[in-house]
Amino acid sequence: MDITKVTKPMRRFLKLKYCGAVIVAAGNASRMGGIDKVMAPIGGEPMVVRTVRNFEECDAVREIVIVTRPDLIVPIRDLCAAFPKVTAVVAGGNSRQESVGLGLAALSKQVKLAAIQDGARPFGNWQLIDRCIRAANTYGAAAPAIPVKDTVKEVIGGVVKSTPDRSTLRAVQTPQVFDIDLLRGALKKAREDGAEVTDDCSAVERLGMSVKIVEGDERNIKITTPMDLKLAELIKEEMQ
Repeated sequence: MDITKVTKPMRRFLKLKYCGAVIVAAGNASRMGGIDKVMAPIGGEPMVVRTVRNFEECDAVREIVIVTRPDLIVPIRDLCAAFPKVTAVVAGGNSRQESVGLGLAALSKQVKLAAIQDGARPFGNWQLIDRCIRAANTYGAAAPAIPVKDTVKEVIGGVVKSTPDRSTLRAVQTPQVFDIDLLRGALKKAREDGAEVTDDCSAVERLGMSVKIVEGDERNIKITTPMDLKLAELIKEEMQ
């Protein structure tokens, strides 16, 4: 047998679709004790800048829209002027769902994949972002998650009703990445049904669609309380 004539079957790779990111930083930080977490410094740098930089550094991301409060549009635009991928800074709505929709509307018509990111997750590095985008490129919807460490109880009326199997539970993070038409349709359906969804995956799941879970990162925390800011400083030092 002439081994020079033996060829390996060629693997087909999906072309990476044009991806735009929507960074949602429009909340009122009600649990921050008066601290404006969007602008809160981590290592002397505003948190929103750290979050945006991670997406700027990811080659799979082609453009970035930031959604924020009206009073922060100009300050954030000035802070992010050095990031070429930032194409717009727009005002958010009365809910997270509405803010995501406004961010999607500000993306260009070239966008086929939309990565939705919490503005208060400053440690989602470009490698994590890339993993999520590539999974969504294949499956249509993807999100990072980490195993749940604590035992979780379902409690109703102050009484434990069940204890889910912890091995099947995951704490979902962002970025959550979707085919943009799928996400728009899911958010529209949730709005029509009057459904309040806790994240964008929930909106897609309501349509009966599956979301691919990829490996998250324990450092990819969401800053929600003043204690989280202290933890963020420790994470920043550990990552240096």
